[in-house]
Amino acid sequence: MHTPHHWTTTPITPDLLRGALDLEHTEHGVLPHRLPARARAQCADPQLAMAESQPSGVRLAFRTRATTVELDTLPTKRVYQGAPPRPDGVYDLLVDGRLTDQASVSGGNTVTIDMSTATAQNRPGPVGTARFTGLADRVKDVEIWLPHNETTELVALRTDAPVQAAPPAERRVWLHHGSSISHGSDAASPTTTWPALAASRGGVELVNLGLGGSALLDPFTARAMRDTPADLISVKIGINLVNTDLMRLRAFGPAVHGFLDTLREGHPTAPLLVVSPLYCPIHEDTPGPGAFDLSALSTGRLRFRATGAPDERAAGKLTLTLIRQELSRIVRQRAAEDPNLGYLDGCDLYGEADFAELPLPDQLHPDAAAHRRIGERFAALAFGAGGPFSTENT
Repeated sequence: MHTPHHWTTTPITPDLLRGALDLEHTEHGVLPHRLPARARAQCADPQLAMAESQPSGVRLAFRTRATTVELDTLPTKRVYQGAPPRPDGVYDLLVDGRLTDQASVSGGNTVTIDMSTATAQNRPGPVGTARFTGLADRVKDVEIWLPHNETTELVALRTDAPVQAAPPAERRVWLHHGSSISHGSDAASPTTTWPALAASRGGVELVNLGLGGSALLDPFTARAMRDTPADLISVKIGINLVNTDLMRLRAFGPAVHGFLDTLREGHPTAPLLVVSPLYCPIHEDTPGPGAFDLSALSTGRLRFRATGAPDERAAGKLTLTLIRQELSRIVRQRAAEDPNLGYLDGCDLYGEADFAELPLPDQLHPDAAAHRRIGERFAALAFGAGGPFSTENT
């Protein structure tokens, strides 16, 4: 352990962070947010508050010759009563773009959620430290990707050599919005969520607005995206609208148009890709709302089920099949005047055959292997030759 006078403590300021849209000062340090304060003020939904404060795609980026790096954080961990314990969040350390080490932080705050009663209990906990040692003694670019599934207050950054903010990235910026699947769901680590994998393969800088349970065509999310600098934009729409049973067909089309209109106010000519839902059997032809399967929970398994009925489609209830049809139609209609607008069928990323091979463990979220497959396919279809995000089109 270094003695105190060997350490350099660097204030965590916005210039050290990538992938966050706001930085809140807290009692302990700073808290990265993926939605700006104005957007957060317009919705009191605790699910959204949890999701946007979980720093999926957010990373510290700095240049240093340090051989040891310590990051003190205060994570907030979630425990689902009756379900198997969730592993601690993972911090991925990249040196000159290559995954070099991983760490976790024990302790922290705990939120225990009783899914049968929809109640939660909060228990405060201590600050912990993610420590990385044995780094090469040379000037290098370091990134620490924060856990995609734990709210993470940043308390202190210590190194055994000075640091400076990494130079601005010269790569194109990809701004993506989607559901918990884009947020990272059951990915193994923050650099192996499917958007992070696709960004790495596509050679772009990721700003991930995948918001678990909260891809709901909210106007404040559209305005946040409108105001965020980006070269490439994608929106993955559908699964949350079904499993929240938030709107009917009559409202869906105009809401999609409105969301896309707002994006175009800030990014009139950027390549914009609309992505429809991945294959998910419980909601393909059965409307929501979705719910926890309490019978599975009683045996210690976390699973979801659809509670709607197929015949409710006649009343305008949404299913994934219907949403794919509508999104395809809307994009075709708009593309007549917007040549930079494209459509990608989510089943081309994860379809029925993929479900047979790599089933969704809880009937809703892909596992680590499926995240890798989705990320590889998105990279090939979007960033590859002839894709809407290929360099030949921008």
